[in-house]
Amino acid sequence: KAKRPVGSGDEGKRMSQRGSVLPPLVDRHILTSKTRNDVGVGAFAFLFSEIVQYSQTRVSNVSELERKLADVGFDVGVRMLELLVHREKAGKRENRILGILSFLHTNVWKNLFGKTADSLERGTSADDEYMISDHDLLVNRFISVPRDMGHLNCGAFAAGIVEGVLKSSGFPARVTAHSVASEGLSRPKTTILIKFSPEVIERDERLGS
Repeated sequence: KAKRPVGSGDEGKRMSQRGSVLPPLVDRHILTSKTRNDVGVGAFAFLFSEIVQYSQTRVSNVSELERKLADVGFDVGVRMLELLVHREKAGKRENRILGILSFLHTNVWKNLFGKTADSLERGTSADDEYMISDHDLLVNRFISVPRDMGHLNCGAFAAGIVEGVLKSSGFPARVTAHSVASEGLSRPKTTILIKFSPEVIERDERLGS
């Protein structure tokens, strides 16, 4: 039986252990297994705990640690945007505030945390503020905060992701994470507060006129 010559069209294709052709990595959903969770939650929790501990050795207070986690998240957000724009939006990017916020609330959250965020709201006291809330944010689920760091919110990592996506999309904003007590929940929910730069608001108003 003649062998198929090299360069016949199969180069670059990845094969599974059963011999089936796997799609390119950038075309595969991050959560693709039968359980919709390629990376086990335990493995993720361990890795994130190591990130927190590593960052903690390089700062002197809680605010600096949150900033460090936000910086790590920012890089994740930049890369996540590149991946999702390529894979889910055919290279098209959002140019309106509600469009990019919906993209964060749904696409980004689902790909990173396995579900959409619980709510997306506009601030009541300022037109340039929006809030994305998660009642059980994965990065806070397994973190036990010591008493001497009682105000630490590891949701700063998620805030950094949001800021990275927004800035890379042309929506500069100040993004912070806050723990908010909520009736009916056993632990505070995490709210990501987004305050857009004035030029973003002005541009959105022009596009909407």
